[in-house]
Amino acid sequence: MTVELERPATRRMLGTETLLVLGLSLGQSAVYAMVSIIAKLTADGPLSKQTAALNTSASPRPWLDLTYQLLGIVFALLPVLLAVHLLARDPGDPARTLGLDARRPGQDLARGAGLAALIGLPGLALFWAAAQLGVNATLVPAALPEVWWTVPVLILAAVQNSVLEEVIVVGYLVTRLRQLRWRIVAIVATSALLRGSYHLYQGFGAFLGNVVMGVLFSLFYLRTRRVMPLVVAHTLLDIVAFVGYALLPKEWFDWL
Repeated sequence: MTVELERPATRRMLGTETLLVLGLSLGQSAVYAMVSIIAKLTADGPLSKQTAALNTSASPRPWLDLTYQLLGIVFALLPVLLAVHLLARDPGDPARTLGLDARRPGQDLARGAGLAALIGLPGLALFWAAAQLGVNATLVPAALPEVWWTVPVLILAAVQNSVLEEVIVVGYLVTRLRQLRWRIVAIVATSALLRGSYHLYQGFGAFLGNVVMGVLFSLFYLRTRRVMPLVVAHTLLDIVAFVGYALLPKEWFDWL
């Protein structure tokens, strides 16, 4: 007697799966970010006088701090592996489905660098405007101690952020929502608003800037079916922000 162990995934199953993946990753971050912005808005003093710090130290002991940093990076990537694993149930190679392979390295690097330039300069202008209007918290992109591993860890953190966000919020989410037969406008809006929401802890300027970035990245993915250029672009942007803040004079960043 043969027992059928497989059954096709229904729309309900795919919807539940998507919610679970988001709940374990950036959907969870979005909820915490919303609580954080509410806390900032209801605290004493204006939003612009409060701080949003990234890449913070986890221990005053450097080697223990390094251990915590590396563990945080590794475990933050587990939802990406989960998403790719779940996509492996679909026909075809999930890496090719997402465009997360090395078939076109030169093209991916060129497109990624172009996207980074397209987003980077207007993004700086938007952050400056948000700071002048007082709708962002004071941003500290890197708050690690000055030790030998600071720059390598910041680069790894940039790669981790990029892979996590672009694979989950663009590649996986767009793929699943298309399978759920959502309209393109709804798919792009959902992906972009999710990206903006988990940056809300930085303020409303960061929310708006990331929504715009989310729209551009989602449309790019829908057109090319490749998430790798998005990972490249995001990595470049974060490396410039994290490492630049750590190495350059702090007075250069007073406007943040």
